[in-house]
Formats: sequence, C-alpha cells, structure tokens
Amino acid sequence: MSGLRPITVITGASAGIGVELARIFARNGHELVLVARRQDRLESLADEIAATGKIRPRVLALDLLDKDIAGKLKAFFAAEGMEPQYVVNNAGFGLVGQASSLDRNEQLEMIALNIRVLTELSLAFTDSLERHRGGILNVGSMAGFLPGPGMAVYYATKAYVLSFSEALHSELKPRGIRVTVLCPGPVPTEFAARAGIKAGLAPGILTQSAESVAAAGYDGLMGGHRTVVPGLANKVVMVLVRIVPRRWLLKLVDSRQSRRRSAQRT
Repeated sequence: MSGLRPITVITGASAGIGVELARIFARNGHELVLVARRQDRLESLADEIAATGKIRPRVLALDLLDKDIAGKLKAFFAAEGMEPQYVVNNAGFGLVGQASSLDRNEQLEMIALNIRVLTELSLAFTDSLERHRGGILNVGSMAGFLPGPGMAVYYATKAYVLSFSEALHSELKPRGIRVTVLCPGPVPTEFAARAGIKAGLAPGILTQSAESVAAAGYDGLMGGHRTVVPGLANKVVMVLVRIVPRRWLLKLVDSRQSRRRSAQRT
C-alpha cells in the first residue's frame, strides 16, 4: 500500500445523479472529492454531507475540458496525501436536434466531455485503484444501446461509454478493479433541460428518480456488475432492443425525437 488516503472522486457532482451519487458514497463511509464547475453548489453539497457527521468532501471547481485534467487532479491528490480508490465519471451532457443543424462546436464539446474526459479519467488512476481494490463507475445511458436520430451525437457518445466500460471491466478484473457502466433511462434532472428535453415525453413507467439510479449504480459497482440498467421496465426494454429489427428502432427513436422537437417549438 502507498500510505495515501483512499478517496472517491465524482465528476459532475453539482446536480442530478451526481449529487445523489455523492450522498450514497458518503453514507457508506467514503471520503469524497467532488468535481464540477459550479463551486457554490459543490460547497453546499459538501456542507450537507458534513452536517450528517460524515467527512466533509473536498471541492474542486474545475472545467473538465481543461487541458490535462487528469494531471491537475493527480497534483491535487498528491498535495493532499490522497489517491483514488473509486472514480465516478458522471459528467456529461446531451443535445436534442438534428446533428447537421445543431452547433458544431457544442457537439464537439459533448464528444470531448462524454468520451475523451471519461476515457482519460478511467485510465489515469488504475495503479491506485488496484492498490485499494477499488473501481470505476461510468454513467452511460439506455441511449447507448440504441441508434439515435434526433440526438445522434449524444447517443453515439453513450454507445462508446457502454462499449468502452464493458471492455474495461474485462481487462481490469484480473487486477481486482471493478468497472461498472450505469445505464439509466429518463431521469428528471437538469440534464434534460440542458439537452432541450421537455417533461412528459417519456413514458412514466420508464422514468427513475436520480436517487434510485444512484443507489442502483452504487450497488452494482460494489457487487462487481458489468452493466446496470435501473428499473424493471427499462430492463424489459433492453431485452426488446436486442430482438427488434434495427430499422424499426431507428423509426421509433426518430419519431420520439421528432415529437420532442415539435414540443420545443410550442
């Protein structure tokens, strides 16, 4: 062992699923480092966790798209005498609209955050994860199982997260490192507003709370599961996705996204 304090680093911890992941990791005795851009929200969450009698999380207000973000985190951890036992890659965003019509730079930023940063942080700390018998929780989406006309780039990034995480699960398992990809369906969070998704367009039976999704992700990681799809109805959908012809799925997703675009205009 290195003698450094084992910590859990959670990105995108200022809202939604990230907040709930921080709460459940803290309840289970993990010392946290919370990373996001909005320092005020991170400080508020850290205060809330400290008020429960748990160790107050350290807060890092950083833009994850900054150059060499892993290097910056490593420098901070070294200065504080800590190293990651768990890495939770939750940060990400999506956009509704046709890829040819959406802002190109914004879509490239989506790729950078959802794919490049997640990959960088998944690979940057494997030595310390192995030392502490820890793991990686990557937050994907049910979108990763589907073609995504109307949110083409977002769906493609989540397909990467799914494929990469499942492969990493196999590669790192012999080293005692758990890798889990969490694939929720619709969750009412700020993510939907950022993406331009209005409420009421997803079947209620598929919708899960951020709290229940976070709990499923935590349990899945600790249990060493490769892939976690929260909610019985969502699990059924994933079974159907494997047997429904791809051309039908394209039509179904395209129809759903068309309704979303129509709702945006009303």
